[in-house]
Amino acid sequence: MTTVLRMMSPNLINGRNLYKGSQILVRGEESKSRSHWRFSTKVSSRTPQATASSGVSSTTTEPKGREFDTTTYDDKMLANYVPVYVMLQLGVITNDNVLENAEKLTKQLKKLKQSQVDGVMVDVWWGIVESNGPKQYQWSAYRNLFEIVQSCGLKLQAIMSFHRCGGNIGDDVNIPLPKWVLEIGETNPDIFYTNKSGNRNEECLSLSVDNLSLFRGRTAVEMYRDYMKSFRENMEDFISSGVIIDIEVGLGPAGELRYPSYTETQGWVFPGIGEFQCYDKYLRSNYEEEVRRIGHPEWKLPENAGQYNDVPEQTGFFEYSNGTYLAEEGRFFLSWYARKLILHGDQILDEANKVFLGCKLKLAAKVSGIHWWYKTESHAAELTAGYYNLKNRDGYAAIAKMMHRHHAILNFTCLEMRNTEQPAKAKSGPQELVQQVLSCGWREGIEVAGENALPRFDRDGYNQVILNARPDGINRNGKPRMFGFTYLRLSDRLLSEPNFTTFKTFVKRMHANQEYCSEPERYNHELLPLKRSINDESFEKLMEETEPVDPLPWLEETDMSIRPFESVLSLLKSTFLRNKS
Repeated sequence: MTTVLRMMSPNLINGRNLYKGSQILVRGEESKSRSHWRFSTKVSSRTPQATASSGVSSTTTEPKGREFDTTTYDDKMLANYVPVYVMLQLGVITNDNVLENAEKLTKQLKKLKQSQVDGVMVDVWWGIVESNGPKQYQWSAYRNLFEIVQSCGLKLQAIMSFHRCGGNIGDDVNIPLPKWVLEIGETNPDIFYTNKSGNRNEECLSLSVDNLSLFRGRTAVEMYRDYMKSFRENMEDFISSGVIIDIEVGLGPAGELRYPSYTETQGWVFPGIGEFQCYDKYLRSNYEEEVRRIGHPEWKLPENAGQYNDVPEQTGFFEYSNGTYLAEEGRFFLSWYARKLILHGDQILDEANKVFLGCKLKLAAKVSGIHWWYKTESHAAELTAGYYNLKNRDGYAAIAKMMHRHHAILNFTCLEMRNTEQPAKAKSGPQELVQQVLSCGWREGIEVAGENALPRFDRDGYNQVILNARPDGINRNGKPRMFGFTYLRLSDRLLSEPNFTTFKTFVKRMHANQEYCSEPERYNHELLPLKRSINDESFEKLMEETEPVDPLPWLEETDMSIRPFESVLSLLKSTFLRNKS
């Protein structure tokens, strides 16, 4: 058995000292010279309140003979530390604005904390909080949730979810937009995205109404702004205490900056190309005005782009060699379509920046990983979603540049996917897509974060995430590396064995084989007061960022992989030690 336990040692697996934490007595004088020690007092049994953090720094002198939990780090390795968060269940707050089964959630979070994750992410649903009427915000259920998260010693990423839950892949609950907003849509359905057949999508409001006062005297952007202001006012204690560290601003369906071009409730099935969503009267009118301005009033919105489940070659618009997307008319339309989307994100992130100005947190926005048809000339699925990305045109550089204006993190999906896992008919390229988008962010000098698109519990999926989080592997400067990764999603299945043991190993690798670090400044993640958006460059200049550039170098495989049977052996080891004790 001793031989087996040696085989299971993470030190032997990776050839590195993991510096296990231990409880020791430390003399106060010694703490001054040990800059690599982290001290923190023992957590009491009393549930902590939303007050400022009181972690003791490494240079603080403590009374002699006092007991501390200590963990030491390899500074070179700590520079490669990538925080890991876990998304909470979609319906953790019910449609009736109640925290459902707080006791079970607390138990789950306490177990999750054992994996040494850094925090959790939660959707803060507009349709729940402002359901009773304009500016009638109800935050009590979310405050109860945040108190539980804080009591478990976890940080929090909060999503301003201005979209409906239901109709997207993985949605298992239904949370509509506020009832009073839907009532406005009954008399004016053009507030919703519309396809060429006239079908409305009530998942979120069309960007065409961003600046139209159609909502009891307010524009859509004003509604989003007021919601975020109320959130800040009611959650100020959680923000100032450092519990809430990240505000992800919803910018479209599934919270992503895109058009709802592929929606299961509209009949879409993977890998359909999707449909353009610009046929409501407001966007149609804007396009007609634009083509008149440039002297082409005869140009119309596309009528030959096919239907949701078509393949590119079946359509006149996306046909590879002679499609409309290559013609002057098609290029103008795609530029207009993408420009409207990025302007939408720019305006709402600007409002978010003003709302949270001075707060010690990060803003973030999500970009969708539309990897199917990526390896075709027309990139049809990306185009219908609003990403004007082709082999000779970068559709993500302008998005990264826009996010840079607002000091926002670019959060990208599908980090777990490999090309070989996709059906050949989809001509999918998730690996190349991830490399392109992350490289855009890093070259622009912004922080990049990521998520998995679909639940995964296997080492192959985890290893791909680890690779994308540190594409050049472990290095002294820890660059490039992702700012953080959020795992989709907390569930009983994740917390069951052997899945949980595998997940714990994954978190350890993301932490560069270091223990959980409660001091983000140690790995260059110190939260500074949010600065005002940068507006020294015109939006038109920003949209000119289309020149394709080769992605940064990427290893073929991560240098910190989870190896075959490693998790099973770790589980056996922990079971043996538990039984022995």
